[in-house]
Amino acid sequence: MMILEDADPMCLPPDSASALLAAAPWRRYAVIGDSLSAGTGDAIPGYRAAGWSDRLAGHLRDVHPRLAYLNTAVVGATTADTLGSQLDEALSFGPDLLHLPCGANDLLRRQPDYERIARLLRVLYTRSATSGALLTTFTLSSEYVVPVFPDWRDRIRRLNALVRALAAEFDAVLVDMEDHPVNARDDLLSADRIHFSTAGQAVLAAEMVRALARQLTR
Repeated sequence: MMILEDADPMCLPPDSASALLAAAPWRRYAVIGDSLSAGTGDAIPGYRAAGWSDRLAGHLRDVHPRLAYLNTAVVGATTADTLGSQLDEALSFGPDLLHLPCGANDLLRRQPDYERIARLLRVLYTRSATSGALLTTFTLSSEYVVPVFPDWRDRIRRLNALVRALAAEFDAVLVDMEDHPVNARDDLLSADRIHFSTAGQAVLAAEMVRALARQLTR
């Protein structure tokens, strides 16, 4: 049965999302990373054609109409790519809310070097923290599968564990999508079986709003 965004219990109506962020202090929102940061995904009938990051920027703009929003995400970017070609621009932007990638493309190797991945992610977090911005990130969904790698699910678990540890250390807002109920949905992924469809993007945006709202009450 098709679920429409307006009736999707995992989503948030725009008015509700904006209300949850009514006390949000953030006026300069930056997103860096890869296609997952960008919100790339196929359109699903009944869901607004927008990625999670653009959706979140829209909700924040409802609170602060003059919100400044920068998204430098590049399809295929690794953590090293983000450090080398995006982070300086983001830091120069002066964000007070900054989204960091979770290293998905670092796994697309014959043998991932987890020590290197951890080191690069730590550099990314350490440098990003100098901005004074609230950092956000998410873990990878267990439904994100690259069949050519038989150990892919273990790769996801190991990378997500690294991201959780760094998020806790740097007091970043973490949206944990690894075992989220949305993973059971047939329309979660785009045709490439990698990126969330607009249905998944809508749910991810709602989870980001909820996580930020909880942050506001801490």
